[in-house]
Amino acid sequence: MNPANNECVRPLPYLLTDKYRRLNILPGAVLEGEFTERPCAPPHTEDKDYRGDLSFKGPCSAEKFIAILKATESSNVEEGFSIRLTGGEKHIPSLTPPEKSIITLSVNPRDLSIVQDAYKPGKIKVIFSDKSGRTFRYLAITDLGFYNYAEKNTGDNFLRLNDFIHSQEEVYVRLGLSREFTSPDGRNGYWLQVNGIYTFPEYLPELRCHS
Repeated sequence: MNPANNECVRPLPYLLTDKYRRLNILPGAVLEGEFTERPCAPPHTEDKDYRGDLSFKGPCSAEKFIAILKATESSNVEEGFSIRLTGGEKHIPSLTPPEKSIITLSVNPRDLSIVQDAYKPGKIKVIFSDKSGRTFRYLAITDLGFYNYAEKNTGDNFLRLNDFIHSQEEVYVRLGLSREFTSPDGRNGYWLQVNGIYTFPEYLPELRCHS
């Protein structure tokens, strides 16, 4: 996020994992670089090229981080993407792409849970309800910290994660859209995915570290 105008910037090409580890870049990190516009069609209008290298300026303070989340918050998924959903839809058809590919939502901490994928052992999914009361079930999660935690913790330790989330005062979700994808049953479009989950006032250190 550009703190000057709250514009979301997605640097491309993506940084490699070894650079994240070497510089200890975690969610909330401050990166600096020279970004340029890149030809891109909706919904991934946040994609930007960068010249040279990106420099790591250290972590953002918790106060600034939550201020940016609040400033970019949408009240619900439909409002955020300016779409209408029916039933349990988890994708937006490619013929009607929204103008953005990621939004911020504030959710009731007790309305979000991490669950094991019943069909793919070791994988996890997210269930949450937005402020309109609509529930989104079994969404993919791309937050690496949660995946690392799930791989290392099972049973009661895994349940502790949900207990912790439910005990927090505020939870923010960064909800994104995948690149265009056609499912095995033929549905084509952009699929909802949880890119990040942020809890306040506390966070689990195990979720914000490199494995």
